[in-house]
Amino acid sequence: MQLLGPRPRRLHTPLVEAGNWQARGVTPSGTELSRSYFEHVVRPIVEAAWPRMPYAAARLGSGSEVLGLDDARSRDHDWGLRLELLVPAERVDAVDTHLAAHLPETFAGHPVRFPTTWDPVVRHRVQTSTARDLAVSRLGADATRDLGTDEWLSLTGQAVLEVTAGPVFVDGSGELDGIRRRLEWYPDDVWRHVVATDWARVAQELPFVGRAGERGDDLGSRVMAARLATIAMHLGHLLERRWPPYAKWLGTSFAALPRAGSAAAPLGSALEAGDWHSREAGLVAALRQLSRLQGEVGLPALDDPVEPFWDRPFQGVRAAAVTLVADSARDPAVRALPRGVGSAEQWSDNVDVLVRPALRRPPRESNAG
Repeated sequence: MQLLGPRPRRLHTPLVEAGNWQARGVTPSGTELSRSYFEHVVRPIVEAAWPRMPYAAARLGSGSEVLGLDDARSRDHDWGLRLELLVPAERVDAVDTHLAAHLPETFAGHPVRFPTTWDPVVRHRVQTSTARDLAVSRLGADATRDLGTDEWLSLTGQAVLEVTAGPVFVDGSGELDGIRRRLEWYPDDVWRHVVATDWARVAQELPFVGRAGERGDDLGSRVMAARLATIAMHLGHLLERRWPPYAKWLGTSFAALPRAGSAAAPLGSALEAGDWHSREAGLVAALRQLSRLQGEVGLPALDDPVEPFWDRPFQGVRAAAVTLVADSARDPAVRALPRGVGSAEQWSDNVDVLVRPALRRPPRESNAG
């Protein structure tokens, strides 16, 4: 089953009546709980007060349940009666205040008001805002309009998934659907640029897996192999046109990819290998599989992206593996971008940078003189 993807999706799980969960010994998923909470509690309260107000309700934002990956372990914090309610700007404060006054104390055995790791105050967790503000808070960009190249490159896959991966329960105005459609995938030339960047990143360190191992630095060789495996998994998501989640779920998501996921086996072999020769061989096998997939999805690709590194007994990435796909971009603004840098999640692995939009490249201002 494909768990994650770029296309906005809606879950069609039949509604489980809240009163039957405990009696039947059923533990709902986070999205099932949120859906039932909306239908049985939040929707009646909102529509009784504002019967003609267009609004959207969804389970978006943070949380493993947004990706469809929550389990019993997920329920020890920040899991519960959470949803996003998107209303017109002039109604945000009034709706939030009205909910605070009219929501019950519990629903389906869960507290309605509870603290979270980012907000220790005990309050209800119906996050009321506008569709635009939701997008900006998660992406750092206004996705109610078309994004510029700098804005696309400032996004992380996790940030986009927090807007596009969760279920939408109702969307009266269609604004949320428009945002999610706009975020389905990179513009074609930006896609080519970030694919080329992953090949450039692999080229920078692939030969050193063997070089470090040859000198007896097995730990260094293993560290580089792990980093290269991470890049290969990111590349696999790009080739499948799937937004990659953050590190906790990257392997789960990669293994579920319909075609790129087959490279999980050689990557696993590389990380399990006890010698650098086997480690390098696993990485090379995975890269060759991904290069074949690259050709299958319509991007320029070499018959073999790997070649000997000078006259040394190590493998490297052919320069053309980078230039062939990078040069296929036609947009002058994309072609002018520095090669090998790419998107925010390609130029930094700092968690604070990746999860906090304010710390990433400022939209449309990065080229300001």
